[in-house]
Amino acid sequence: MFIGVISDTHGVFSPQFMEFLEPVDQIWHAGDFGGGLELAEQIGTFKPLLGVAGNCDNYNLRFIHPIHRVFECEGLKVLMTHIGGYPGKYDYHARQLIDMHRPDIFVCGHSHILKVVRDEKRNMLVINPGAAGIQGFHLVRTAIRFHIDEGKVHSMEIFELDR
Repeated sequence: MFIGVISDTHGVFSPQFMEFLEPVDQIWHAGDFGGGLELAEQIGTFKPLLGVAGNCDNYNLRFIHPIHRVFECEGLKVLMTHIGGYPGKYDYHARQLIDMHRPDIFVCGHSHILKVVRDEKRNMLVINPGAAGIQGFHLVRTAIRFHIDEGKVHSMEIFELDR
């Protein structure tokens, strides 16, 4: 399966991101959609969407996209929440979820900083796609896409666009 990962769109889903994500089978959105349900629906019309609500998202969106989500993709368990952190510096609630669910892949957003790192202690891949929107301190807007086949993540690509 070909996966696209975005976060922190804050109401903006630019044509350049649509072009980068055009070949993917599914988009994972790690929160802070912005624009309420409208943007989530726009992305979901473009590609099948699995998302979580972020700290800036309204309650109506949370009925469709919960605060955290645990699911399976091609034999790998995925945990997605907006505020997550990184190995050694996980958010308290994120760490509780990680310890409870023991995912193979942990996806988060919030920091507006793209980072992909392996947590050796927990044997999981941590993915933060950075920010796809224009709101925030970041200078570069980012997204990630990769393949998952037979329990393996491969061919990861990063998209960057000046803010």
